[in-house]
Amino acid sequence: MNNWQNKIIYQIYPRSFLDTSGNGIGDLNGITKQVDYISDLGVDIIWISPFFESPQKDFGYDVSNYRKIDKLFGTNEDFKKLLEVYHKKNIKVITDLVLSHTSDEHEWFINSRKQNANKYSDWYVWADGEPNTPPNNWLSVFGGSSWQWHDERSQFYLHNFLISQPDLNFHNEEVQQQMLDEIEYWLKLGVDGFRFDVINFLYHDSGLRDNPAKDPKLVRPLGFNKDNPYGLQIHRYDNTQPETLEYLSRVRKVLNKYDAISVGEIVSENPLDVIGEYANDQRLHMAYCFEFLSEDFNFSDTNKIVDQFFHNNPNSWPCWSFSNHDSMRIASRVKRPTKEIMKKLMELKGNICIYQGEELGLQETEVKFEDLQDPFGKAFWPEFKGRDGCRTPMPWNPKKINLGFSENKTWLPVNLDYASKSVEKQKQNPDSMLNYTKELIKQRKKGFAT
Repeated sequence: MNNWQNKIIYQIYPRSFLDTSGNGIGDLNGITKQVDYISDLGVDIIWISPFFESPQKDFGYDVSNYRKIDKLFGTNEDFKKLLEVYHKKNIKVITDLVLSHTSDEHEWFINSRKQNANKYSDWYVWADGEPNTPPNNWLSVFGGSSWQWHDERSQFYLHNFLISQPDLNFHNEEVQQQMLDEIEYWLKLGVDGFRFDVINFLYHDSGLRDNPAKDPKLVRPLGFNKDNPYGLQIHRYDNTQPETLEYLSRVRKVLNKYDAISVGEIVSENPLDVIGEYANDQRLHMAYCFEFLSEDFNFSDTNKIVDQFFHNNPNSWPCWSFSNHDSMRIASRVKRPTKEIMKKLMELKGNICIYQGEELGLQETEVKFEDLQDPFGKAFWPEFKGRDGCRTPMPWNPKKINLGFSENKTWLPVNLDYASKSVEKQKQNPDSMLNYTKELIKQRKKGFAT
């Protein structure tokens, strides 16, 4: 894809975008139905969060079949239709691909956990030990040890996130090739690229060395909550290993065959430095981290951080975002007018990503514990309330039930305070946040025209 730099990406969290099937969960046909809304906004690319077959314990980031659309969201044919409709509007479509781990319901893991040796025995990260003594001190981002004992194999397996998300073993060449094949499957189908989830988590230290402790004063919660013990380690051995660089070069070769683009998510020590290493003309096209997504983000430092990144990494390329499906909405984190916040995002050099509803100036929703869906929030409640507050349904029409998102009970509660900020209401107001965002997008396209 030529001229992909400085383009505007719009992130769609499909569960919460628009429900057309009546199950209270957004779907692919809902995204297709709103193509005119996205087109009128003026963005260049949409990124759709995972919609592959999954038990949904981490809402699609636990994949049980990489080549099949989960029935919650529709069918493979629905996705082909979506691609066709968006491509007709000259909008590129990138999908969210989780390479580092699968669901424990994936057939690969079901075979890998068997006692008898088989093709998949070494496809995941297994280690010896005693049932109550993990192989080392590595921690899961979602709490507790990142090792889980498995009775049938009498070994531990690694999970950097939920227990139900076992990590693939990228030291195994068959795994490396299999995941390149999964990438190519969707490229052949016509997708324009990928957002790669926690791309620096592919490899682990094969010696399984302990992570060193971190001085609590130096903890920066970028990609995890501030009370999480995960922050009290220097993650030297459980992610961001040197082998990742060569593998990303192999990924880039596959992408180049199809003229496709890539965005990597980085959760690491010194993430801006990792972006500098990972995103260049030989590896990923661009990458982002949680620099602007954390609760301690100082908005007035934005320009300094961007300038410093390009000064330190002249051959690299970032993607900046102020909100996404993993972070409190920017309108609730930064005490500035939402128009001022959007204007700043639009001025940044690099690709930028708008999260659905950000163009409406939506704030974080307060979700009660009994309505909580996010396992991350359930584990750390009440100090950390999880990610559901930024994932509540999109408000389309204040005159319709559930603000036009769904005609039935919704998977997360609809925030009725969003009625005044709904799409239909803002469309009619020339001074609305939505219309202001459209104008800013036009200006950005002129200013960054290449």
